[in-house]
Amino acid sequence: MIMETTLYRFNPWWEQKQAFQLIDRPAYVKLLTDSLDNDQIILLTGLRRIGKTSLMRLTILWLINQLMVNPKYIFYVSLDDYTLKDASILDIIDAYRKIQQISYDEKVYVFLDEVTYKVDYALQLKNLHDSQHTKVFAASSSSSLLIEGKHYITRRNKLIEVLPLDFKEYLQFKAIKISKGDSHLLDSEFENFLKTGGIPEYVTKGDPAYIHELVDDIIMKDIAAAHNIRQPKVLKDLFLLLMERAGKQVSLNKLAKILGVSVDSVARYFNLFAKAYLIYPVDRYGKTNEHLLSPKKIYAPDTGLRVYYTGFRDKGSLFENYVYLKLKSFHPEYLYTGQTELDFRLENGHIIEAKYHNEPLSEKQQKIWATLKSSDRHIVRNEVELEQLWKEMISG
Repeated sequence: MIMETTLYRFNPWWEQKQAFQLIDRPAYVKLLTDSLDNDQIILLTGLRRIGKTSLMRLTILWLINQLMVNPKYIFYVSLDDYTLKDASILDIIDAYRKIQQISYDEKVYVFLDEVTYKVDYALQLKNLHDSQHTKVFAASSSSSLLIEGKHYITRRNKLIEVLPLDFKEYLQFKAIKISKGDSHLLDSEFENFLKTGGIPEYVTKGDPAYIHELVDDIIMKDIAAAHNIRQPKVLKDLFLLLMERAGKQVSLNKLAKILGVSVDSVARYFNLFAKAYLIYPVDRYGKTNEHLLSPKKIYAPDTGLRVYYTGFRDKGSLFENYVYLKLKSFHPEYLYTGQTELDFRLENGHIIEAKYHNEPLSEKQQKIWATLKSSDRHIVRNEVELEQLWKEMISG
């Protein structure tokens, strides 16, 4: 039996209690609220503790305060709660409707956190979508689990990946305001940002132990325990090696030799890291064989997380990592031609080279650069140029 007190605990707005201490992330909230009028299932994914739950709560507050939705029609639950372990998603929704005396014809807004804790979550989401008047938001920290079973909800869902705070959001979370007259302070604050990164709670609290605990939880619980890996030390050692190689092409064969394990094991662990958002692999742009056979470049999921493991050094590489995260939605690949590498080729054909401050192009890069159309090539040297480029890209 589902305890009524459990569901009330998850939904304080039913009793006019809204004690959330939340900092807004307007761009993501707009993505969520713009979807309210359609019946798509919204799937939120991304690194653990990146702010998916906060975005759900911000959307709930928007429903209550902006759309004036009666709070009883808004339901949130985290499906990793032990007291709900034997209940299906449909059982929990039925209990909610019964508690609030809501018929199946009445529209409700359902927020399901840690949805993949339920084994057949995709089928249940399909049934919920097809049989009840609901707008469903569901979240998980595993890309693989959200992809698995996705055939049940194909054409019924929209996937939104939540990334770390960008520089503008970082300043907002730190309550830092820089006037135009003090714009010379931007550079030093941006370097502080590269060092700290954009994991929200780490930005606000600044406790390095938080990063260690976060990564340890992902490796031990989401990867080692979930996939029955009996050598968690190898996982931790591999992760450290990957952080040291962020921004570079990686050879799985070399990593296997360093760790003294098989290439197959390293390849498996590498893929599990990617599915848990601990690394972002980037393919080489080119023909199919180049795309498939060339080594991947990797980036850290957050510059602050990378700095925690490797130290605050090589600012140019950290900047490149941030450029990747900022432009990730444009599906960047690295470009390798004439034995020379350029950082990113976006799906729209634009070539991006990250050169922090006045770092020059190499002689070989200059020769390739000269062959490209000027409208398709961009060198970004700082946050201002990156933000301008990003705005140009999203405006089409």
